[in-house]
Amino acid sequence: MVARLGPPKSAAEDGMADSSQEQQQTNFNQPASKAFDPQDIKPCHRNEFEDVLTNQPIVIDNGSGTIKAGFAGQDHPKCFFPSYVGRPKHVRVMAGSIEGDIFIGRKAQELKGLLKINYPIEHGVVDDWDDMERIWNYIYQSELETASEEHPVLLTEAPLNPSHNRDQAAQIFFETFNVPALFTSIQAVLSLYASGRTTGIVLDSGDGVTHSVPVYEGFSIPHSIRRVDLAGRDITNQLQLLLRKAGYNFLTSSEKEIVRIMKEKTCYVALNPVKEEKDHHHVGGGASGYGRGEDFKLPDGSVVRLGPERFRATEILFNPELIGEEFPGIHQVVVDSINRTDLDLRKHLFHNIILSGGTTLCKGFGDRLLFEVKKLTMKDVKVGTFVIFLATAFLFTKLHHP
Repeated sequence: MVARLGPPKSAAEDGMADSSQEQQQTNFNQPASKAFDPQDIKPCHRNEFEDVLTNQPIVIDNGSGTIKAGFAGQDHPKCFFPSYVGRPKHVRVMAGSIEGDIFIGRKAQELKGLLKINYPIEHGVVDDWDDMERIWNYIYQSELETASEEHPVLLTEAPLNPSHNRDQAAQIFFETFNVPALFTSIQAVLSLYASGRTTGIVLDSGDGVTHSVPVYEGFSIPHSIRRVDLAGRDITNQLQLLLRKAGYNFLTSSEKEIVRIMKEKTCYVALNPVKEEKDHHHVGGGASGYGRGEDFKLPDGSVVRLGPERFRATEILFNPELIGEEFPGIHQVVVDSINRTDLDLRKHLFHNIILSGGTTLCKGFGDRLLFEVKKLTMKDVKVGTFVIFLATAFLFTKLHHP
């Protein structure tokens, strides 16, 4: 009989050994494998973040002069108002007067005579982020009436903007509004999508920036993008100066808004400005067509008579040297942008010039642009322009959102 010598086992070790033996016995009593049953598969539920991403995106067309916002897939934006913030410039002396220190949207438009108006965007670049954030917050709370955390955002901007402008906007949307996703896009590209074309050059002229963006078969050509900081607000400033020379003074920020409305209703682009000037001097303002003088009624009932100011103000788009700028004219911007592309693409781009933005709606704009571009191209090149002013970002999302 052989005995194995060793240290005596403790009570705990004896208990562990007994339990392991019982476990082995139990395992041996169970079947070796179990047949596959599809019912055992539990459905995989999407997490909350994925559900938010599938919500209808919010589109914000962040223009220098007007801001448009709404839900993707709609034909038109849900809200459309000037992108300025108004603050009272007079002392409130009566209880029961209008409350609030900051006015945005329709209320600011109604009370603009009492307000000092500030545009947070200048030439496509935000220079007052506090007011810009207030406008975005107003869109969510008062216009769309939805929670910012529940919808992705498509935000438009002008091309060739400083990178810090986009970074700051992204920081505000993610940290302040807690949006689940943000995508920024150039307005001109969305205009081309909305026109139903995949090839063309878009000339987008709004209130703060004019830029041309060539796209061929859906491919943008970044090195051919041209931009000039000359647009509708500069026309307003020029008209304000011309009216002052004619004896009409519009000095305050709210009165400048009246000049802007005057510009939109009365100004036009002359096909031949030299001939228009001669007709005005010889006929005394009785030129034919758009060139006739026109009266504009002010809110107080007085009337302003506009003559050659109607086409002189818009002439700065084609001759920026009139205001001391060394920018090329917008017709030169288009031609230069096309000439920077490959030779094989130019013919198609000249044939598909898409006009977008509020300034391109000025009477006679398309005819003058076509006339000037033809003078800078070869005779056998066919030039075509198409005007498309609509909520381009919304149509784009309607085409691409299920």
